[in-house]
Amino acid sequence: METSCRFVSEPQCNDNANYGKKSGGWNSTTTPTAGSGWSRQSSMSRKQSVVDANELTSATSGLNITKSSTTRVIRIINNFDHTVQCRVLLNLRTTQPFEEVIEDLGHVLKMNNAKRMLTVSNQEVRSFSQLRNEFSDVDTFYITSESRVLSPPFRRSRSRGALAVEPIINTVPTKAEKQRRARSKSRPRALYAADTDIVKVPPDYTVLDVMKEEPIRVQIRGARKTFFPPMVHSPSDDSPPDKRLTLNWVYGYRGVDTRRNLWVLPTGELLYYVAAVAVLYDRDEESQRHYIGHTEDIQCMDIHPSKEMVASAQKAGRTRKTQAHIRIWSPETLYTLYIVGNGEFEEGVSALAFSQLTGGNYLLAVDCGREKMLSVWQWQWGHLLGKVATMQTEDILGASFHPLDDNLMITYGKGHLTFWTRRKDGFFEKIDIIKAPSRTVVTSLQFEQEGDVITADGDGFITIYSVDSDGAYYVRMEFEAHNKSINALIMLPEGTLLSGGEKDRKIIAWDSLQNYNKITETKLTEVYGGVRSLYPQRPGRNDGNIYVGTIKNHILEGSMQRRFNRIVFGHSKQLWGLAVHPDDELFATAGYDKNISLWKRHALLWSTQITYECVSLTFHPFGTALVAGSVEGYLVIINAENGSVVSSVRVCGSALTCMGFNPAGDTIAVGSQNGSVYLYRVSRDGFTFKKSNKIRGVQPLVHLDWSTDGNYLQTVTAEYDLVFWDVKGLIQEKSAPAMKDVKWYTYNATIGYLVSGIWHNRYYPISSMISTANRSSAHDLFITGDTDGHLRLFRHPCILTKSEYNEEKVYSGQVSSARFLYNDRNVVTVGGTDAALMLWDVIED
Repeated sequence: METSCRFVSEPQCNDNANYGKKSGGWNSTTTPTAGSGWSRQSSMSRKQSVVDANELTSATSGLNITKSSTTRVIRIINNFDHTVQCRVLLNLRTTQPFEEVIEDLGHVLKMNNAKRMLTVSNQEVRSFSQLRNEFSDVDTFYITSESRVLSPPFRRSRSRGALAVEPIINTVPTKAEKQRRARSKSRPRALYAADTDIVKVPPDYTVLDVMKEEPIRVQIRGARKTFFPPMVHSPSDDSPPDKRLTLNWVYGYRGVDTRRNLWVLPTGELLYYVAAVAVLYDRDEESQRHYIGHTEDIQCMDIHPSKEMVASAQKAGRTRKTQAHIRIWSPETLYTLYIVGNGEFEEGVSALAFSQLTGGNYLLAVDCGREKMLSVWQWQWGHLLGKVATMQTEDILGASFHPLDDNLMITYGKGHLTFWTRRKDGFFEKIDIIKAPSRTVVTSLQFEQEGDVITADGDGFITIYSVDSDGAYYVRMEFEAHNKSINALIMLPEGTLLSGGEKDRKIIAWDSLQNYNKITETKLTEVYGGVRSLYPQRPGRNDGNIYVGTIKNHILEGSMQRRFNRIVFGHSKQLWGLAVHPDDELFATAGYDKNISLWKRHALLWSTQITYECVSLTFHPFGTALVAGSVEGYLVIINAENGSVVSSVRVCGSALTCMGFNPAGDTIAVGSQNGSVYLYRVSRDGFTFKKSNKIRGVQPLVHLDWSTDGNYLQTVTAEYDLVFWDVKGLIQEKSAPAMKDVKWYTYNATIGYLVSGIWHNRYYPISSMISTANRSSAHDLFITGDTDGHLRLFRHPCILTKSEYNEEKVYSGQVSSARFLYNDRNVVTVGGTDAALMLWDVIED
């Protein structure tokens, strides 16, 4: 059937349009586009009655279309496929029969032989007169080709105002629905309600409101990004979510770049720190408590002689809230008792120690700034008793009060071992034991019971200093203990000195009462790495059981007489790869240390060493296979059940920075540093890969998402450009407006219309760059991590710049990845450079 209806541009749309005349742009002869459903001839038999309102509003955003007696804007929906919708501008004064108009509307919705127009309340519309009068307040209609009247998929909302058209489901599920939903939580929820669902929409949310939505423009790194609104989306809520994050578990240990960082409390809990969190780990109960008062990475820590307080110091951040300072807190209650030195330290605190006499009333700290200031504090009152510039060019590795004299302090580091005496007038006298320019690096310090000083250095020597009758210090004894650096010394109560080596991975016991004769030694396996810290399991006892912190971020327990067992596992280098299981509380990690690990809650299920450094990771939708992308351009396929490597595939010569399976699991898309997307056909539940195609790009890719139909990809580049890819056509989709209504299977992109509120948010600095993001399985929450270490939980969608959020900060650097687990009850986060892996509970706020 011929039709006179056609699409026009917005400037031709006005209330005074003469739809019946063949003049101007209305009746010009053009070639119809493929798939439009319209046929045009130079002589038209129908009068113009329908104009695509979507095209009207996309031309310019400033048009304000209102209802009149001659025209109406309505939304029409295909009754058999509710994803096919359209807004049209309808001429109510046309001479075209109403039946022909319905048929034309059916062509718009890709429906043949359209016969009926229904309201959402199951009333049939039979004439233009009804549209003008009886249904003047109705904006949404269903078109069907059935001769009988069908029940529309939506019921009328109980709220006043506009009819419910948006798919926002707030109904209480039945028990059967909960069970069915629990088995498929990893899949995105349906975007359109089922026939029996009651849809509730805010009463002020109408079709015309959707038409008035304009593209959002965001300035990122000096470039303006434009995002176009989808025709159907949930209304944005700028209030904070009713959920928040609370820290559940911290994995690993910071042994790579800090010293003297492992203690045992009187309760038997291990005390150590990771990122900005002080961890109290109870091995017997397999539980953790956390002190999270710091806003930047903890650099050093010490325990008060009474064991009832802990002092920890953080590095300096970029804002006033994150400046360097010292916090004194209770390990029993985790309450902050005192804050010392706020604003006094330039870059951070490299060394910290309580005095051992007079109730531990004094606290010394060494600044990381240019002059490496040594300061002494009476911490109860926050009084600075004195400070002096050490004038060291290298960072000071440690400092301590002498156990028999609170006015005598010792600092040590590269080419540096100095004794400081604080006089009554507040000035300091110093004695340089090692004279510059010495190449000796003093790495650790301990004391004998009589007060003699024991030091260890980077060349593997242990040196004992004594004091003569005139108060002068001299070398009483020196011997080679290890091959290369000694990182840890600890004196046990019975006079046994334990030393731990980094390169040789040895722990050696020395008898200090017998001229430091070697008693015994043991060697750690290579997988654990060298020794970073030593501490007895039961301080004050002579059972020989010790804890060992290693440079590969593990904690071991054992003794010199038996083997050491790992009780804490951590990644030791940069950690970028994170993937969550589609239907279980499992998640996997992969990093530059070439380890791929699978976790279930607090337990490490397996860890596999491969030959490549990994930067990306993903699960197959069936959960059977795990695929890692390497820096060298290889895909490594791993059996998720046992961690065995199945095969590896060479993709390209660039790092594989992002990847993901399509919803069906038969194709994987791999984004690379060179900007291209590589497509592989997948079979055997994710274990067999065959190269399919390549779509060439330019900018490095960092995030990737599949559409729900598997036809499109969206990627985010390193410059925060949103790039779309047509998987079927093997090309980049250049038209962003054409992709605005695509539904995404996952949403890991850090930019887009529905998440534009996370940028230039009025509640945090513009300089905050979002590095990772993830949408929850229920599509109602959105987690982001930025380059300053902030984790923020938003509602989804998050469109407004005044969108509020719940925030946590336990990282100093970039949060490389954050992901919801399949059930939305937990979030897993990883820090890139510090390899800090953490599990969070999502709880009611």
